[in-house]
Amino acid sequence: MKHFLVLGPGCRNCDTTAKLIQERADRTNQPVCLEKVTDMATILGHGVMSTPGVVLDGKLLHAGSVPTPSQIDAWLQT
Repeated sequence: MKHFLVLGPGCRNCDTTAKLIQERADRTNQPVCLEKVTDMATILGHGVMSTPGVVLDGKLLHAGSVPTPSQIDAWLQT
């Protein structure tokens, strides 16, 4: 199971990112653990200066915008 963290203060883009990841995972029948992180110390600890940030299994993959569905699909395939 892949473990995703969506890092951000709880803004609309952060919520959209989390929703897209879950929708793409559901569409491909892949179980994921999805966690929203709003703690600024944790967000900065991952090196994210612009949210939303996406961390997969401990590795920062994306920051600063809502990822595209094709980006999310690629992450789910790795």
